[in-house]
Amino acid sequence: MASNSNLNLAARAKKDKFYTQLEDIENELRHYREFFAGKVVFCNCDDPFESNFFKYFAAKFNDLEIKKLICTSYADSPIVGGEISLFDSNKTAYMVEVNELKDWNGDGGEDLDDVKFAIEHGIYNVTTLKGDLNYCAGDFRSAELVDLLKQADVVVTNPPFSVFREFVALMIAANKKFLIVGNMNAITYKEIFPLIMQNKLWLGYGFAHGNAYFSLPYGAYKDFADGVYDEATGLVKFRNVTWYTNIETPKRYWELDLWKEYSPEEYPRYDNYDAIEVSKTAEIPVDYFGVMGVPITFLDKYCPNQFEIVGATESEGAGFSNGLWHEDSQYSQATIGGKKVYKRLFIRRRQ
Repeated sequence: MASNSNLNLAARAKKDKFYTQLEDIENELRHYREFFAGKVVFCNCDDPFESNFFKYFAAKFNDLEIKKLICTSYADSPIVGGEISLFDSNKTAYMVEVNELKDWNGDGGEDLDDVKFAIEHGIYNVTTLKGDLNYCAGDFRSAELVDLLKQADVVVTNPPFSVFREFVALMIAANKKFLIVGNMNAITYKEIFPLIMQNKLWLGYGFAHGNAYFSLPYGAYKDFADGVYDEATGLVKFRNVTWYTNIETPKRYWELDLWKEYSPEEYPRYDNYDAIEVSKTAEIPVDYFGVMGVPITFLDKYCPNQFEIVGATESEGAGFSNGLWHEDSQYSQATIGGKKVYKRLFIRRRQ
């Protein structure tokens, strides 16, 4: 629970610049290697000179057969220009375009040293972003970045947690493919949950052992409880963070093995909704075809050919009460024996 409360604290304080580790990026993106061939990749929430997303795609530009990489920083980024002294202002936002990767520095290899050389010697297009009346330079919602978005085939990044809803809405409106990091609780946001129900958004492969590690450039580690911040690594760990995408993957169609048989004693019914409570995804009964309430972590095992999502409890966001959300009902709390049940998705087996 400490990680959840501290993540929410950081979001409310706008201290939501959580920098994803290269290892975690590599672990997730290895499942999408063939997808990136011939694509324009846009990292629109990343400092081009420090972002591990930029480092990943720039270093693997030829291996992935990427057509073009675009990366943009935010004007208030505390680390912009931290590695390349040519850019020494932390109040300036930049856009970097990578169109090819060669042995620019003549050392016999093609790697990040060549990317750095190309940036410093004007080989790659590096542009100062100006922003507009509504948004700071480098904000993904600014007119400049929305215009850059039109060029992109796919967006891969870790957007600020506090504006996750707006980010996804922009990607959907622009009809873009995306692979992004987000809070697991976003599943029940009123702007996100309908997309999941409509199979317009789903979970990726996830972080190793469910643990996501981030660095925090603003350094306010005192906001995090013991066990969340690791002094040895200088990283914070969250277990309620995952990958969201609309890119098709084989995992999406892995069916869940069901083995347990239904009994009324083991699966109580909700007081005010015709569904049974299944407290663990692994215990979904093999012989029950009515509506079931399952933890939101079920979504990691969700196969649309095997199950249908029909609703959820605890929807979050302006205008939503904490209650039941489904196709043919008003909002109401799901309870068992008068006690409110923690967040649940409502699902049923496909016949």
